[in-house]
Amino acid sequence: MALLDQYGRAVKRRVLSEEVAAAQTVGVRSPISGYPGDGLNPARLANILREADQGDPLRFFELAETMEERDPHYAGVLGTRRRSVAQIDITVESASDEARDVAMADMVRDWLLRDELSEELFDILDAIGKGISLTEIIWDSSMGQWQPARLELRDPRWFTFDRTDLRTPMMQTEAGPVPLPGYKFITTTIKAKSGLPVRSGIARIAAWSYMFKAFTSRDWAIFTQTFGQPIRVGKYGPNTSDDDKETLWRAVANIAGDCAAIVPDSMLIEFIENKTVGASSDLYLKRVDHLDQQVSKAVLGQTTTTDAISGGHAVSREHREVQGDIERSDAKALSGILNRDLIRPWINLEYGPQAKYPRIVIGRPEEKDVKLIVESVERLVPLGLRVAQSTMTDLLGLPDADPDDMLLGAPAAPPAPVVPFAKPSLQATGAGEDLPGGEDPSDMLVEGAEAVSAKAMDGMIDTVRTLLDDVDTLEAFRDRLLEIYADMDEEQMATALQMAFAWADLLGRDDLG
Repeated sequence: MALLDQYGRAVKRRVLSEEVAAAQTVGVRSPISGYPGDGLNPARLANILREADQGDPLRFFELAETMEERDPHYAGVLGTRRRSVAQIDITVESASDEARDVAMADMVRDWLLRDELSEELFDILDAIGKGISLTEIIWDSSMGQWQPARLELRDPRWFTFDRTDLRTPMMQTEAGPVPLPGYKFITTTIKAKSGLPVRSGIARIAAWSYMFKAFTSRDWAIFTQTFGQPIRVGKYGPNTSDDDKETLWRAVANIAGDCAAIVPDSMLIEFIENKTVGASSDLYLKRVDHLDQQVSKAVLGQTTTTDAISGGHAVSREHREVQGDIERSDAKALSGILNRDLIRPWINLEYGPQAKYPRIVIGRPEEKDVKLIVESVERLVPLGLRVAQSTMTDLLGLPDADPDDMLLGAPAAPPAPVVPFAKPSLQATGAGEDLPGGEDPSDMLVEGAEAVSAKAMDGMIDTVRTLLDDVDTLEAFRDRLLEIYADMDEEQMATALQMAFAWADLLGRDDLG
């Protein structure tokens, strides 16, 4: 049966091990890029964005690349968002506990241990900025088994979109755009807004701030060069010759750069400082900081972790939670994309189509109050709560112990000294025959202990049952149970335990006799 890709096209196995989208020295996939960001202005930026909207994203992708290279703040916050997801641990969930499904999951787990994976995931997340990224899968079948050898990010300039929907990516070739071969590409789209992939990336949103910041930085540099140094004014007398005037002019013109000059005694050079330069330059700084903050909001959803914004620990923590929400969203989106474009094709090639597939999950573990859980289990287990040992070891992050491991445990109590005595056996002395009804005293002790313990347990069970009727949720039951635990009557249970110990002691003495 022929394998079909996500677009319903047949998969051609013969091209899977080939590089179909590598760079070409001469051709439509040239590694040499243009620089549409040079001399960028509102009209030019609008034209670049309009071209991308009409199905020609070449100059937009080049501009997005230039923005990351020339704006340190944009590169920093975008890199932070990409790295925060690329370094999260990846887990693999098998489709079931059957041996075949477990073997598939183990195969994926072994492949995920590759050192190159973190860098490959970082490249895949280039879609956060540009709206889309295309990563070619280089398959290896040399050992008779299919396995991804490596993941190669391809320059988005080498692709375009189908004109019918402007969503389906097409590969540029000398013969024109062609559909992507099945099972060969990881097509990643992580949207900052709904819409077409080329219009949903962060770069499109940040492009205007980038342009205005470039204007402000240029004006700031000109202002600093003009007013950052005092104005030099050279004065000469009425009888000064033209040669002396020329000498004075050269001195005034060169003294800023050379910081040295010689003039005749009859000439005077004054340095006039502008007292309002500091206040004027603050306007440029405020404008640049404002634009950087807008970019931080667009990329990370907040500003506290990237800009010097006061607000205290509570505000910083709240802003970090916003960034955490974005991180979880990116991780979930990336998990789904890899499961669709990498894991399922791999399983299909190696095992054939399956009803259910192993799936990878990218995400940080949810934080739990381990101390509260352990204390609750410690108190509720004696009351009948059933908790699996594996659940607690997983909660504490401890591996399961092997059968041959030396196990930790409470120190053993020192053995009690054996005190010899010559008391005759209860049965041998016929002591039971002297009691009313001929009952054995040990049986009477056991019956008494059982009666007392049953009464004590009934009291505790009644208390718990009454508590269950008074509360509506398990959380409320837990809190109320912890409150009344210290007030429960333990005297009857202690009496029953004392009677049981006495019975055990008597039986032991009887056996020794």
